[in-house]
Amino acid sequence: MLIVDIILGGLILGGMYALVAMGLTLQYGVARIMNLAYGEVLIAAAFASYVLFTTFAVSPLVGMLLVLPAGFAASWLIYQGLLMPLVRRAKTRDALEVDSILATFGLLFVVQGIAFVLFGGQYYSYSYLSVPITIAGSTIAVNRLIAFGFAVALSLILYTVLMRTRTGTAIRAVAVDPTAASLVAIDVRRIAGLAFALGGAMCAAGGVLVSMFLTFNAAMGVVFTMKALIVVIMGGVGNLLGALVAGLLLGLVETVVARLVDPGLTLAATFILFLTVLLVWPTGLFGKAGR
Repeated sequence: MLIVDIILGGLILGGMYALVAMGLTLQYGVARIMNLAYGEVLIAAAFASYVLFTTFAVSPLVGMLLVLPAGFAASWLIYQGLLMPLVRRAKTRDALEVDSILATFGLLFVVQGIAFVLFGGQYYSYSYLSVPITIAGSTIAVNRLIAFGFAVALSLILYTVLMRTRTGTAIRAVAVDPTAASLVAIDVRRIAGLAFALGGAMCAAGGVLVSMFLTFNAAMGVVFTMKALIVVIMGGVGNLLGALVAGLLLGLVETVVARLVDPGLTLAATFILFLTVLLVWPTGLFGKAGR
């Protein structure tokens, strides 16, 4: 059934967008780092999953146990080595945001260049659990359902950590007001670094899941960065629930346009939705005025 196809396809695509955007929500909403190299981390994780599966026959779901910590560690090192000097010298969070855009813009080309050297410009994919099953008259590949299930599970784990642990409370406090957080003995820089690394881990997880059912190449990171930024802004900067809702909404809209209108118009539909949301809710669906 066409309606079921659209709903399932939209939810799966939106779930991927939401998972990826949650990582950027942490990096930008908490650490105030506008990471333009975010999509390159995702593509690096996708290539890592590809190599593990095709060379060592490691399932991407098992490989995630390696790729996710690697994404965390790499993001932590990037924050400490590249971004911490910017944090120290920035007089305001707005100044840090501008500096981080310039720094990560350069990092984007470094990571992308390494990917081109290692893998070239061709597209890659691999077949993992691409067995079709039928749900309510709609045929869908098992790998897409598994990817969606893991995206939901990881999102719930992250939400629980942020809402139910002391570290999560500290992260939320820094996101709301870093000055006030420092007055209650929260190490703002350490928490910001932790949030940036967690965001990198979520991005790496998204890369592994996306690689299970999408083709990708070394130049696609920019696309994922753009989609993640749109979802973060639509949902409200720093709001995980907003990222989830906005991601699902974007996935559904893109699927509707691709199936009922023209696949070539999905990008236009993305920006129409983005502009419409901002015209009605200038701070995003769940954003707060004055943030």
